[in-house]
Amino acid sequence: SNSSAESLDRLYPAVGSTKPPRKRTTSQCKSEPPLLRTSKRTIYTAGRPPWYNEHGTQSKEAFVIGLGGGSASGKTTVATMIIEALDVPWVVLLSMDSFYKVLTKQQQEQAASNDFNFDHPDAFDFDLIIATLKKLKQGKSVKIPIYDFTTHSRKKEWKTLYGANVIIFEGIMAFADKELLKLLDLKIFVDTDSDIRLVRRLRRDISERGRDIEGVIKQYNKFVKPAFDQYIQPTMRLADIVVPRGSGNTVAIDLIVQHVHSQLEERELSVRAALASAHQCHPLPQTLSVLKNTPQVRGMHTIIRNKETSRDEFIFYSKRLMRLLIEHALSLLPFQSCTVQTPQGQDYEGRTYSGKQITGVSILRAGETMEPALRAVCKDVRIGTILIQTNCNTGEPELHYLRLPKDISEDHVILMDCTVSTGAAAMMAVRVLLDHDVPEDKIFLLSLLMAEMGVHSVAYAFPRVKIITTAVDKKVNDLFRIIPGIGNFGDRYFGTDAPPDWSDDEDVLST
Repeated sequence: SNSSAESLDRLYPAVGSTKPPRKRTTSQCKSEPPLLRTSKRTIYTAGRPPWYNEHGTQSKEAFVIGLGGGSASGKTTVATMIIEALDVPWVVLLSMDSFYKVLTKQQQEQAASNDFNFDHPDAFDFDLIIATLKKLKQGKSVKIPIYDFTTHSRKKEWKTLYGANVIIFEGIMAFADKELLKLLDLKIFVDTDSDIRLVRRLRRDISERGRDIEGVIKQYNKFVKPAFDQYIQPTMRLADIVVPRGSGNTVAIDLIVQHVHSQLEERELSVRAALASAHQCHPLPQTLSVLKNTPQVRGMHTIIRNKETSRDEFIFYSKRLMRLLIEHALSLLPFQSCTVQTPQGQDYEGRTYSGKQITGVSILRAGETMEPALRAVCKDVRIGTILIQTNCNTGEPELHYLRLPKDISEDHVILMDCTVSTGAAAMMAVRVLLDHDVPEDKIFLLSLLMAEMGVHSVAYAFPRVKIITTAVDKKVNDLFRIIPGIGNFGDRYFGTDAPPDWSDDEDVLST
């Protein structure tokens, strides 16, 4: 195999052979760092701006680019070039190669002898492709199968993708299904000479997939070339743009990038301004539960609101208040009757939590300070994190990072933040949980202090989310600080100084 690959390199030298091998682009999701790795550079992405309106519903769907073309035509390279040129965050590259069907034992034997047709439409799980793309386009979290080309089977692990503003879907049969075509906003066909495609396929299958040259040529003549003529080339007429010579056609790629940028500009949203002018002057919602204002609670508020309070005292009494808040929230979880026997042999009619599991999710950074209180009263509780910050130029919240436990959709989720003013960051965090299939009525938003504006904003958008706090202040000033407020909680707790234009809403919407 090695000698065959070397012969191919001499026959058809790789473009830019002095550079290291091209890496496939990886896109941002919950299990990966916030960056894009490409052949030329590493792009550290900015945060994801709001993808929903003040009603909490998705305003614009993700923009989907379909990339079709023959095997080894350079679709992935063109996709990478588009991603690099777009230079926008939260781009997802979805490959059709991940969606080959699970083979039977007989089909596995055929594949081992290069007698199975992987270039036929029936080889792909179109139902799963369509369901996945629909969900991803709607902003939801999706699980993608990982396909092993050496064993012709799916691995046990699945990859999670979430947060797409732009989706690039590439594959040889990208335009071969009518339902799939409806999901594509822009269809691009990469048209590359058949001889070049053959040599590329030979090099790839020999060096990357452990095949021998005879087997690759046999498969090409028996399946790949006939499939291209019958199923792939005819779909060229469906494309909005045909890119001759693939990645070598920089003019076509520049035009594509300009078009996508114009589409993204139309999708820009302004959520925070809408929140500031909506849903006000109404009675507080029934989904709000405020900790009883006992002399003890009032006394702790007096201490932590006092600007003269030392940092040590601020931390101590904040922690006490957090513990009371967590315990109050847990009392609102669903419980069912149960009978246990005491050591004296007597029955006791008690209560037990009726859900499957409790998961805590903190909005970084200040929400993280509530985690110890949750762990102190919930044994073996799982913890997730979401990082949201305000864009200094637009004033809008942006999602920068998240890490959520597996199967969170089955849990009751305690969403923790220390202060909520406009509710913009809290709404984004709730939207993230909903996108990961957490039921709305299983989300409990906890905050030490909230403004009425934030309560109304969250309750209007998500009327089944339970909102739990120790106090509600009536006003928010022009800088979106809660009045009378508590100051910037994160800075007072961690002993850091904030720029003068930062708001109460979690350190620029992240404390």
